[in-house]
Amino acid sequence: MTVPQYSRRGSKYEPRTAARGTDAVRTSAMIASLDAEGRDTVSAPFGHALVELAKTRPDIVGLSADLSKYTDLHIFAQAYPERFYQMGMAEGLLMSAAAGLAREGFTPFATTYAVFAARRAYDFIAMAIAEENLPVKIVCALPGLTTGYGPSHQATEDMAIMRAMPNMVVIDPCDAVEVAQATHAIASYNGPAYMRLLRGQVANVLGVYNYNFELGRAKMLREGEDVLIISSGIMTMRALDAAQALAQDGIGVAVLHSPTIKPLDQETILAQARKNGRLVVVAENHSITGGLGDAVAKTLMTNDVFVPLRQIGLPDAFLDAGALPTLHDQYGITVERIAAQLRCWLDQ
Repeated sequence: MTVPQYSRRGSKYEPRTAARGTDAVRTSAMIASLDAEGRDTVSAPFGHALVELAKTRPDIVGLSADLSKYTDLHIFAQAYPERFYQMGMAEGLLMSAAAGLAREGFTPFATTYAVFAARRAYDFIAMAIAEENLPVKIVCALPGLTTGYGPSHQATEDMAIMRAMPNMVVIDPCDAVEVAQATHAIASYNGPAYMRLLRGQVANVLGVYNYNFELGRAKMLREGEDVLIISSGIMTMRALDAAQALAQDGIGVAVLHSPTIKPLDQETILAQARKNGRLVVVAENHSITGGLGDAVAKTLMTNDVFVPLRQIGLPDAFLDAGALPTLHDQYGITVERIAAQLRCWLDQ
């Protein structure tokens, strides 16, 4: 079914045509997965990683609030039905039950959509899980602008919410490789963790870098003399592609991937920001308020590192509904828009 993109003009919701230049295109409200042209993909990396863990970890259990199919937890449920709990559409119950299981010695993985965990279940997470520092792993799909369903499903502020919660580790993986590795890492971490989830067919971006996820560590993926991009999540994929495009024009772009938003790898960020007098750009699939950009800015400021700093991210606003390619272009997080923005800043 094709659903028109909507705007709030005149009547409450009017269908509209999204235009760029002289071409106008109809947009659907949702596409199945993120673009990964020219890349290998891995199916349901989180679900398969959890199954692999469960083979030797009888303490691993999975819970979902009626969304196991849409968080790839159904892979685990099929393999270990006796260790899977379907909690229904009740996110507070989901988090409270996970806390109870953790108190009994289990390591629960609780999955839902990021908006439902960050907004609906916040107080349950804070009181039942974070305050007690319990090893509950909250793994959430549709982070940032990875759905076209509008503000009800777009978790543009989830990292800000979770980052402000005491005891909570916050992770924003880039691809299938990192989703699988980070799943193993948080399972071994003795405390609560929130991880953004890329679901379904997930691109393999970091495989060519011989990448190894380490909790709390940022990794340099590419060197460059003109710009340093500090990125997380899918924006690392976009940053690497933009850097490759700009290299053809003789512009050197370094990419520092920072998947752990909290605790932030301040040491590496400071060391890289001090190099070469480069423009520092933070790129994230999140609101420019309260996420990686703010964390990096505070780190630089409180350590007396004064460098040009810019942000590429989502606006501090409720976003439109529509097809993801249209929305990513509209909000400036496509490879082309990132490359153009970097050129503009360098020319100033």
